[in-house]
Amino acid sequence: MVQGIANWSTEQSREWLQSYVDDWVSFYRKHTGEGSVAEYIPQLATADPDALGITIIGRNGIKVSSGDVDLPFTIQSISKVISFIVACMDRGVSYMLDRVDVEPTGEAFNSIMHLEMKQVRKPLNPFVNAGAITVTSTLEGKTSDEKMESIFALLEKLLGYRPALNIDVYESERDSSMRNRAIGYYLLETGFLESDMNTTLETYFKQCSIEITVQDLARIGLILANDGEDVETNEEIIPRPIARITKALMLTCGMYDASGKFATYVGIPAKSGVSGGIIGAVPPRVREEVLPFMEGCGIGVYGPALDDNGNSVSGIRLLRHIASQWDLSIF
Repeated sequence: MVQGIANWSTEQSREWLQSYVDDWVSFYRKHTGEGSVAEYIPQLATADPDALGITIIGRNGIKVSSGDVDLPFTIQSISKVISFIVACMDRGVSYMLDRVDVEPTGEAFNSIMHLEMKQVRKPLNPFVNAGAITVTSTLEGKTSDEKMESIFALLEKLLGYRPALNIDVYESERDSSMRNRAIGYYLLETGFLESDMNTTLETYFKQCSIEITVQDLARIGLILANDGEDVETNEEIIPRPIARITKALMLTCGMYDASGKFATYVGIPAKSGVSGGIIGAVPPRVREEVLPFMEGCGIGVYGPALDDNGNSVSGIRLLRHIASQWDLSIF
């Protein structure tokens, strides 16, 4: 059946893919009970734990959406991808890699243990909180609103609209994130921060509270998969070297301390957030058989019930199944 899609029209292919994804979303929704929503940020605890949605957008224009795709949610740690890209575009890759490393930690995303015990000279990567807060401190601007402007500007180019800030989630994060404040004080003491600590943390909480949808994530993922170029306009939104470094970091560090397993069993650059979102960027690949999205695609997933690592339980299961069925792995 897979071989037959080579001679189908775009609409026939989309309908065929849609039927399969609908079935898979229905099946993996049953696994949401194995996880729980993030409760340490009170506003995130109000999410529906049974929600699950996915959007896949291919370079050939095919888009498949299934499940709870219309539910908005906050970007959370996926914002670390955007802030890192912005910082590299503004300051240069060499400048940023002098301030954050590119190594997986093996520790929880909100830990500073590796900084203290290993006496490293910089946070190990930009996707753990210590590294992300360091990156945020380098963004241009003296106030949090000025720093946020560069993030919103890039998102507007990527999405075609300016996303909103969820004030309720921002205030909930600001008032409850004692661990991130502790990380901020540690970074301040050790000289990692390049701007006022309170301004940096305020910006960090705001960037995590930007509200998006799975379609937004899929569109950003598609542009990253295409090395930073918009497939519709051929405009280079993200410089190719920055897009490639970002995808490498997503593959090795993007799924918290489950990144190794995700790379092994799913095999695509991805980044998760504790709201339950996952962004995936599938580059073009060469196979002997005809398979869906061989020219590459972007994937957005939302499933707020999380596992112990802070990743969407049903979302990861769904992605692993799709990657296996359609051989999406870059390896």
